[in-house]
Amino acid sequence: MEAEITYLMGEHLQGPGVALADARRAVSGAAPSMEIVDSRVEDWRVKLADTVADLASNGAMVIPDEFVAVDSFDSRLVGMVLSRNGEVIDTGAGAAALGDPLEVVAWLANVLGERGLGLEPRHLVMTGALHAAVPLAAGDHFLAEFDRVGSVSLNVVDTLAD
Repeated sequence: MEAEITYLMGEHLQGPGVALADARRAVSGAAPSMEIVDSRVEDWRVKLADTVADLASNGAMVIPDEFVAVDSFDSRLVGMVLSRNGEVIDTGAGAAALGDPLEVVAWLANVLGERGLGLEPRHLVMTGALHAAVPLAAGDHFLAEFDRVGSVSLNVVDTLAD
């Protein structure tokens, strides 16, 4: 499981040449999120090509309905505290995602633009973990608290590994 900042696109954004300021203008809001990391690759013998082919090993995501405006804070400075079963297990900052999570949006728009594609309104962009991935098990309760962005939680009922 990984805690991340996710952006909601408000405008079309397509590279080449998308800069950080362009990404900030095109995003309509930010929300806390969690990615449930999973892979179809047996025993997690994963290489970069496997990760890409497996949709970046994304199994699912958890995200609240509410988004906050991004013009009121510097996303590089967003702090995050991750707890499992009430115990702090990791911390992170927005800067862990390419130096600024909005840079992830710009990077993605540029990569998609090379293929004639773009980000569209209502698309969600997960920007990457702000900490090392942590395992989850049935019965775990995770809480990720993000400064300025909000909180998101996950109760693990069952896992395929159990």
